[in-house]
Amino acid sequence: MENGSARATMTEFWQEHSEQATVEEMMLDSNARIISREEVPEILATLPALGGLRVLELGAGIGRYTQHLVKVASQVTAVDFMQKFLDKNKEDNGHHGNAEFIQADATQLDFPENSFDLVFSNWLFMYLSDTELLSLAGRMLDWLSPGGYLFFRESCFHKSGDNNRSVNPTLYRSPSQYNHLLTSVVRDDPASGASQGSGFEIVMNKSVQTYIKMKKNQNQLCWLLQKVRRNCSANQGFATFQQFLDSQQYSRRGILRYEKIFGHGFISTGGAQTTEEFVDMLALLPGQRVLDVGCGIGGGDFYMARKFGASVLGIDLSSNMVEIAMERSVEENLPSVQFEVGDATRRIFPECSFDVVYSRDTILHIADKLALFKQFYSWLKPGGKLLISDYCCGEKPWTPAFQDYVKRRGYILHTPPDSWRRRGLGVSERRIGPPSLSRSSRRSCGERRHCERSSFRSSLKRITATLCRAGGRSCNAVSRGTRDGGCSTLSDSETERYKQC
Repeated sequence: MENGSARATMTEFWQEHSEQATVEEMMLDSNARIISREEVPEILATLPALGGLRVLELGAGIGRYTQHLVKVASQVTAVDFMQKFLDKNKEDNGHHGNAEFIQADATQLDFPENSFDLVFSNWLFMYLSDTELLSLAGRMLDWLSPGGYLFFRESCFHKSGDNNRSVNPTLYRSPSQYNHLLTSVVRDDPASGASQGSGFEIVMNKSVQTYIKMKKNQNQLCWLLQKVRRNCSANQGFATFQQFLDSQQYSRRGILRYEKIFGHGFISTGGAQTTEEFVDMLALLPGQRVLDVGCGIGGGDFYMARKFGASVLGIDLSSNMVEIAMERSVEENLPSVQFEVGDATRRIFPECSFDVVYSRDTILHIADKLALFKQFYSWLKPGGKLLISDYCCGEKPWTPAFQDYVKRRGYILHTPPDSWRRRGLGVSERRIGPPSLSRSSRRSCGERRHCERSSFRSSLKRITATLCRAGGRSCNAVSRGTRDGGCSTLSDSETERYKQC
């Protein structure tokens, strides 16, 4: 909406759809009340703990969310473009002493720095141009306190509501467009020099499950972003580590290349065969909840749901991975498997949420592994299980070639003792034989093997799988895996597929 004409069209559109200030008008759907009953609790469950927070609610409408926010937050500032919506909101929620109501165009708002701890926006950004959204993102960074959150929800690709519309001023972006726009903005910190500033990083991005369940519609998506300190010289020149992954290590083309090597649905060594072996260790039961950290394109998640009846949430920081996984989920038709773009180091889950945490070849990307393991422990139910496979390194000194390789790939590698025993997990290890591993297949195999030539063989090791069980106050861990002194090992069939790529 970069000119007066576009803003006039928007005003006319919402005047037409706000005459009675009903939820059906606001949601542009005749089934709005039924949808809202399930959607509101789902959305609220994605937010950080609201107790004591100062909340700015943009596009507050008639107060579907205001009525819940004011009961927990210390202060709620509800803003809407349409006076009739705002009047209805104030009528229903104005008796709360911690609520303020402002009729305004969100692009014209101005608040002092560090005024809020959470900005909550529902169906607003899709009515703004790219220029307006970038400008608003910068100002939201100013308004938020350090570590503050931005939640937003939008319709992507196409409309969802069934109301007739004489005009439709909505801009239906793709999720990747929102990811890029919101994370590309950096606010400089004059006190820290040109290389320091603040920006948004993605905590979570997922489909709204209510719309999948009730409308078989995956185009309703929500995000949780966090304002963080950003070193503009880090991440190989990219704004965020996620952008580095999607642009370099896990481009869509590269992901599909890995899949051609390891088999349909898989991007890790051994493909379906090692996945089946590892998952079978877990002795899953129908209905158990599994969190897959670094889910890739979902092959293991579909296997767990299909064979064992598990309910699986796969998260991955690479939006390219999740996009492909969601495409495959349509083919698989397994509603018990869901995917989201998520940062495991920032994601928030209630304690005792999962029976199993499962992670394949992911933690090498994470620096503070101990903090992550503490998160895993918190998320697991008593007696819950943790299964990890990951890449580790041999003792230093490393060869210069290997040091350069690790730096370029952005890996954080530890020796097995550093990764486990020194972090209080009390791991014991024993060997099991991976399937179909011949001596002739133990060879240098390019970037997916995390090594380039045989000179790396003494530098890189791998723990194939580590299985832990969470007890009452401790984690007793048993490692079942192999550690070879060089590259991760390909089977003969994988080696042949690699040659063909």
